[in-house]
Amino acid sequence: MDYLDFEMPIKELMEQYDKCISIGEESGIDVNESCKQIDAKLLEVKKEIYSNLTPWQRVQVSRHPNRPYTLDYIKGLTNNNFIELHGDRAYADDKAMIGGFGKLNGETVMFIGQQKGKNTKERQYRRFGMSNPDGYRKALRLMKLAEKFNKPIVTFVDTPGAYPGLEAEERGQGQAIALNISEMLQLKVPVISVVIGEGASGGALGIGVGNKVYMLENTWYSVISPESCSSILWRSWDYKETAADALKLTPDDMLKQKIIDGIIPEPLGGAHSDEEQMFEILREHLTKSIKELSKLSEKELTKTRQEKFLKMGVFKG
Repeated sequence: MDYLDFEMPIKELMEQYDKCISIGEESGIDVNESCKQIDAKLLEVKKEIYSNLTPWQRVQVSRHPNRPYTLDYIKGLTNNNFIELHGDRAYADDKAMIGGFGKLNGETVMFIGQQKGKNTKERQYRRFGMSNPDGYRKALRLMKLAEKFNKPIVTFVDTPGAYPGLEAEERGQGQAIALNISEMLQLKVPVISVVIGEGASGGALGIGVGNKVYMLENTWYSVISPESCSSILWRSWDYKETAADALKLTPDDMLKQKIIDGIIPEPLGGAHSDEEQMFEILREHLTKSIKELSKLSEKELTKTRQEKFLKMGVFKG
C-alpha cells in the first residue's frame, strides 16, 4: 500500500498494528487488547484526517496510485460479466477510452470510461487516461449503440484532460469533444456520469453530459488542473494548493454550484482502502438512478438533460 504525505500517521499505526499481530502469532502471547487499542486509534486518526481534507489533498487522493480505475469499477459492478467493444470505425482503437456492455444487477448497461494504468507500462499504453479524438468517437459510437438497443449508459470520468499531442489536434480533438457534448444532449436513453478520480476540462465533459452527474467523495472536477492553473497565473507549480482552493473543484463546491446532482461517499480512507465496499456503494447509487430515470419518456430524458446543462453559467447583466 502506498501512502500520501498527510497519510503518514495512518501508515505508522498500520505498521504498529501489523507488528502487534505478528508478535502475537510468533510468541503465542495474547496481544488482542493491545491490537484493539491500536485499531481504535487507527480508526480515530483516519476519521480526523479524512474529515478535514483540503482541496489540494482531495486532488492527491483522486490520483492515489492504489485507487480503483474504470476497469476495476466495471468488473466489480458486473462481476466480470462485461464485453469490451473496440474501435471508432474511422481511425483507431483508443486504449485510453474503454467501453462495452455489462450486466448490472441483471440489467444490461453500456459502460464507458477513461482508463489509466497501474504501472509505468500500462500508463504509457493508456496514455494516462488522456484520450485522442478516436477515443471520443469510439465513446459516441457506443452511446449510439446503447440508444439503438434502448440500454442505459453509465460513464466513468477519470482524466487529467484530453490528449494534447499534435496528432490529436490534427485529427480534430476539439470537434470530437464538441460533437460528443452535442450528441449526448440528444440521447434518448438514461445517461449517468460519475467522476471517479480526476475530472479535468473538456476531456471530462466529452463523456460527462448526463441526466445525473455524480462525484465520488474524494475527486475533483474543473476546467483546469491546479498545477496548470498555477503555471499560467504564477509561472510556477508552487502555488498549486492556492489554485486548488480558488478553483472550487471539490464535490462540495460542485454540488453547491449545482454542477452535479450528488456526492457518492467513499469508504473511510478513500476508495482505495476498501474497493469491494466502494463497488457496493456505487452499485446501490447506479441501480437507484437507473430505476428512477427509466420511468421517464424519451422526450423527458432529453429535455431534462438539456435544461440541466443550459442552466449552468446563466447570469443577469
